[in-house]
Amino acid sequence: MRRADWGWALLVIVIWGVNFVPMKLGLQELSPLLLSAMRFCLASLPFLLFIRKPASLTWRLLALYGLVQGVGQFGLLFAGLALGMPAGMASVVLQAQAFISMLLGALFLREQPKPWQWMGLIVASAGLGVIAMARGEGSGSMSLIGFVLTLGSAALWSVANLITRHAAKSGPYEPLPFLVWSSIFPIIPLLILSQWLESPHFGSIATQLQAAGWVAVGSVAYLALASTLLGYGLWTKLLQRYSVGTVAPLSLLVPVIGIVSGMLVFGERPVLQHWLGTLGVLVGMAINQWGGRWARKD
Repeated sequence: MRRADWGWALLVIVIWGVNFVPMKLGLQELSPLLLSAMRFCLASLPFLLFIRKPASLTWRLLALYGLVQGVGQFGLLFAGLALGMPAGMASVVLQAQAFISMLLGALFLREQPKPWQWMGLIVASAGLGVIAMARGEGSGSMSLIGFVLTLGSAALWSVANLITRHAAKSGPYEPLPFLVWSSIFPIIPLLILSQWLESPHFGSIATQLQAAGWVAVGSVAYLALASTLLGYGLWTKLLQRYSVGTVAPLSLLVPVIGIVSGMLVFGERPVLQHWLGTLGVLVGMAINQWGGRWARKD
C-alpha cells in the first residue's frame, strides 16, 4: 500500500475504534434497530439532492449492499451491544470480518489465501473461542447471545466487503455517492422491524424519538457522518484499490482503541480470558498481515 493510503487507513481505525462508545451511549435512549435506522437516515436523506447516484452501479447492487450492511451488519451489532456485549469486546469480535472476508474472497473472487493467512485464521479463531467462553464481571460482563450476534455482524460485514469488491468491477465510482445512495435502502426495513419487534419493550418509534436527548442526537451524528460517510468512504476507496485480503486486516488496531475507550468511558474491565482471547485475535491478524514478510526473511 502507498503511504498516503496507510494514513487514510489509520484515520479509519481511530474513527471505528472510538465508534463503539457512541453506539453504547445511543442505545441508552434508542432501541437497536431504531438507532440503526436513524444512522442511515442522516447518512443519506440530507445528501440525495446534492449527490448523484453512481452511474456505473445498478439499483440492485446498491440495494443489496445497503440491506446487508444496514439491516444485517448494524442491526445485529446494535442488538448484540444492547443484549450484553461490552463495547471493548465488540470491537475485538468484529475483527473476525478480516478472516471471513479472506474466506469469501477465496470462494468467490479467487483470491487464494497464503499458508500464513490460514495460520492467522487458526490463531484468531482460537482467540475468539476463548472470548466466547468468558463471561466477565460487572460492566465488562458479556452474554453469549451478545457474542453470537456480534459474530454474525462480522460475517455480514465480510459479505458487504465482497459486494464492494464486486461493485468495483462494474466500473469506477466514488465511495461517497455509493454510501449515500445505498444508505436509503435499510431505512424502511429497519423502521418496520423496530416497530414490530422492539415497540413492546422500548415503546413506539414516535415515543422513543420524542424522549431522545442530546446523547442520542450526538450518537446518530457520529455514526452517520464520521463512521458511515467518512469511515466507510475511505474503507471503500481502499477496497477499490487493493484486494480484500490486504485491506480487511488493516483494522488490527481497532480493538485496542475500542477496549481502551470502553474502559475509560464505561469502566469496563475485561477478565483474564478476555485479554487472552484478544491477544489471540491480534496475533492472528498480525500473522495474516505480515506473515508474508516473515516468510520471505526466512
